[in-house]
Amino acid sequence: MTGYGKGVRVCGNRRITVEIRTLNGKTMDLSVKIPSLYRVKEFDIRSMVTKTVIRGKTDVFISYETIEAKAANPIDSGVFADYFRQVEAVSEQLGLNARTGHVIATILRMPEVMKSTSESLAPGEESALLEAAGEALEQLDHFRKHEGEILMADIMDRIDKIEQLSQEAAVYEPERVEAVKRRISDNINAIGVVIDPVRLEQELIFYLEKLDITEEKVRLKKHIDYFRDVVNNEEAPGRKLGFVCQELGREINTTGSKANHAEMQRLVVNMKDELEKIKEQSLNIL
Repeated sequence: MTGYGKGVRVCGNRRITVEIRTLNGKTMDLSVKIPSLYRVKEFDIRSMVTKTVIRGKTDVFISYETIEAKAANPIDSGVFADYFRQVEAVSEQLGLNARTGHVIATILRMPEVMKSTSESLAPGEESALLEAAGEALEQLDHFRKHEGEILMADIMDRIDKIEQLSQEAAVYEPERVEAVKRRISDNINAIGVVIDPVRLEQELIFYLEKLDITEEKVRLKKHIDYFRDVVNNEEAPGRKLGFVCQELGREINTTGSKANHAEMQRLVVNMKDELEKIKEQSLNIL
């Protein structure tokens, strides 16, 4: 399910930011972009995310910034003095008059003259990072729950609409049977062929049995009830709803193929339209 969460913590001289974005997906696809300074906590971050997100395309972005301006690297005076003495000695031996400014610039480029100030974790910084990740996940979860409630309400309205359309289609069944009988009788009379009334009635019964949608109505109602049960009782119903939608579609399509009635066909088309919207929305649900 689509979502976004952000967590920020300040520790020492650093502001740590964790952002998490999720998109729809059938499987868990996790990407974590983390500075080398915090690489030691990547496994913990991944474990936290997978426990909350479960599945979908998930991107985690971790960054930090220095709150105060960083001071320049200090000069190691002992190393500098040692280099300087060596340069002076060589200059005297060779009779060179090296200018002091050039000598200083050259010495400053020599190895180990500038002290290294490589970054390191401050006390409590690892905990601050995990707290920021926890805050981001909490916001993400709240975002997705809010969106999920809206989606579920829309889906339930549409499943109710499908049930209502199915009930409306059933009203036309008697009219449809009479229309089929009348059409067959009119065609026979137009041909002018004399047919045994008993045999005609038998053939009509056999033909109308093929058009009967009682079984489809019963199964469609069962699938609708099961759909509601999954929504109300499953913790992560997304995948199962997809399977139930397939069964709903099968019964609706069969009803349409048997309808043989313009108004019933129109209702079936509306049911299909509602079902397609449910399928699209169910992809956004865990």
